[in-house]
Amino acid sequence: MGFYVDGFLIPIKKNQVEQYQKIAAQAGEVWREHGALDYIETVGDDLSVEGVVSFTQAAGAGEDETVIFSWILYKSKAHRDEVNAKAMLDPRIAGMADNTNLPFDCKRMAYGGFKTIVAS
Repeated sequence: MGFYVDGFLIPIKKNQVEQYQKIAAQAGEVWREHGALDYIETVGDDLSVEGVVSFTQAAGAGEDETVIFSWILYKSKAHRDEVNAKAMLDPRIAGMADNTNLPFDCKRMAYGGFKTIVAS
């Protein structure tokens, strides 16, 4: 049985990354406190790779945007469901859940749950 991963791909205005980082740091604390094994947030750095679909293209990011690529690691899908349920009830997250104060458009965010096929 492998790990389970929630993955996110978020186009965001370059001038909003610092605000996003503050929110993500708080969210990371919440998810870890409620049992997530790991919580990683990254921002695009080397996104102009020829010969493949870039993360910028995949995210539909514009000229004034970059891409956030993030993931949360869990023991299993059931563990993910348990941790997410607790995190979403946490008052620190409830304040973010209305989507009006977020520095990105949630409708443009790509999200999915993934079963691990290799972990070394």
